[in-house]
Amino acid sequence: MLHILIMLALLFQGQPAAKTFETDTFQTDKGNLAITFIGHGTLMMMWDGKVIHIDPVSREADYSKLPKADLILVTHEHGDHLDPATIAQIRQANTPVIVSKSCEGKVPDETVLSNGQSITADGIHVEVVPAYNLVHKRSNGQPFHPKGDGNGYVLTMGGKRIYIAGDTENIPEMKNLKNIDIAFLPMNLPYTMTPEQAAEAARSFMPKILYPYHFGQTDPQKLVKLLKGTSIDVRVRKME
Repeated sequence: MLHILIMLALLFQGQPAAKTFETDTFQTDKGNLAITFIGHGTLMMMWDGKVIHIDPVSREADYSKLPKADLILVTHEHGDHLDPATIAQIRQANTPVIVSKSCEGKVPDETVLSNGQSITADGIHVEVVPAYNLVHKRSNGQPFHPKGDGNGYVLTMGGKRIYIAGDTENIPEMKNLKNIDIAFLPMNLPYTMTPEQAAEAARSFMPKILYPYHFGQTDPQKLVKLLKGTSIDVRVRKME
């Protein structure tokens, strides 16, 4: 695995300040895979000449300064994950936009996939897996993320399998994940997981590399300590 740091300067009009992002690069069977950590639950990947945007939202970046999308994935309908205006900005004429059931009708010409479905787009295999809450609920008893509404995604690119969990807790279905090279697990209350839950989730499928993301004010170093001594390489990047 090759780890590089790429500083991407976003020069906002009339502002001298720049926002920088970190990028990690991995070798695959078909060239390098570059993963850029945009912020919170937002990611960008580049592989085989294609650009994949995951949960692109304008609050995390000036998307006029980022490359257009060849594939867009949206995990669920909450505003920190679904931003129709940003999707319209980065979408090209033939860009597939894959969304969860809860996003149906919110993006023109979207492809709605439910848990258990899969699709191959531009050589990228996309598997849809569950993402939901078991414990954490709203005051009315409704889970923050009901089962079946949101998606997690497993992407296969050049033999690498990348799991983007979306907003979820350590659900039983994670035990079904196999051969995950890179995983992204959310870790903030009350919407997703505690560090302890995230550690339990990781142990259930043992990814080679784990990135905590969507962690808000939670200290990601807690997860590093909880998984010390395992074979999981926990990497903390600037996501908040």
